[in-house]
Amino acid sequence: MTTPPQPSPSQDDLVELDRSTVTVARFADYASAQQAVDYLSDNGFPVERTAIIGTDLRLVENVLGRLTVGRAAAAGALSGAWFGLFLGIVFTLFSEGSWLAVLISSILIGALWGAIFGASAHALTGGRRDFTSRSSLQAGQYAVQVDAEVADEARVLITRQNWRASDPTAG
Repeated sequence: MTTPPQPSPSQDDLVELDRSTVTVARFADYASAQQAVDYLSDNGFPVERTAIIGTDLRLVENVLGRLTVGRAAAAGALSGAWFGLFLGIVFTLFSEGSWLAVLISSILIGALWGAIFGASAHALTGGRRDFTSRSSLQAGQYAVQVDAEVADEARVLITRQNWRASDPTAG
């Protein structure tokens, strides 16, 4: 049994999988790279052919404070209250009784169960992580890359931006 021949894809069906890119500038911080791309955009450059690439990545974890069973219970109660509020609003839509009583009781029940689960989860860690923290991913430098076909135009514009930034009297 032979299969019928499949039609060849049209030009519109083809997807460019790997395009050649060129780094046109490097910056120490993301704000500067973003400012450069914004300048390109302001000057009519096709920014859809641009990427900001962060390199030399590192994970930074800032310790916010000590975590106790009480704080874990409080955090759990707060998130449980929010969940209870959500369920309370849903229940009030279908309730024929006092909507305020349904809403308040849903919030209180959510807070109670949230506190129980928060305290239990912290207690079960056995003290292996008794602090709260916030993690962020930071790059050592940011490269502005553009498609190779438009790299010269991007370099000229970024050079003009740097020239204007270094000479405040330039218009």
